[in-house]
Amino acid sequence: MSGHSHWAKVKHVKGVVDARRGKLFSRLSKEITIAAKLGGGDPNFNPRLRQAIQTARDESMPMDNIDRAVKKGTGEIAGVNYEEITYEGFAPGGVAIIVEATTDNKNRAAAEIRSIFTKNNGNMGGAGSVSWMFHRKGLILVDSAKASEDDVINATLDAGAEDVRQVEGFFEIVTPVDKFDAVCASLKKANIATESSKLTFLAENQTPVTDLGTAQQVLRLYEALDDHDDVQNVYANFDIPSEILSKISES
Repeated sequence: MSGHSHWAKVKHVKGVVDARRGKLFSRLSKEITIAAKLGGGDPNFNPRLRQAIQTARDESMPMDNIDRAVKKGTGEIAGVNYEEITYEGFAPGGVAIIVEATTDNKNRAAAEIRSIFTKNNGNMGGAGSVSWMFHRKGLILVDSAKASEDDVINATLDAGAEDVRQVEGFFEIVTPVDKFDAVCASLKKANIATESSKLTFLAENQTPVTDLGTAQQVLRLYEALDDHDDVQNVYANFDIPSEILSKISES
């Protein structure tokens, strides 16, 4: 799976919570507000908002919080004026990184993200410097213990999915962006529950990181970026062997 998934596993092994509940809710609220601002407050006519609300519900975010975030986006109640920005750069070892941020101060955010790259032996690049290495895709996970492979394939490929593969106890379904909603709807119609569903960046090729010290630096930069308050998502194309991940988790 992606570098993000590997690092999530490492943090789980170390007993570290992936995202503090308050910070997670903050990220979800920002996404809902932005989606409502750009496409209106009715999820029936706003696919991005519909997905944002579903993700928030999956994370047990209270409905009051969801409703408030929607109303901030539509202007029904006062809220911060957020802007979306994407940053690109490199971690040690030539690892490519994309950072999606939502901020109320573009200049401050850019300076702070650049500082994080610099302090962690990385290099923030310009627009297009690494994005060509990734593809925007829909990614859906289904627990393989709760659905058969045939059922998942039948429900997704005809709806437009590009690929279905079994990875670490899950069926990982990859879709084009314009088929994402149709595939999700087809799974729901087939009564197949999803563990997660989102639009993401998938790396075309992985960058092997086989040196322990370099791997530690890559993960340190990744986590520092992910911890920034303005950052919504971090994507990376590192491929760190499991034995090195184990050493890092034990340190």
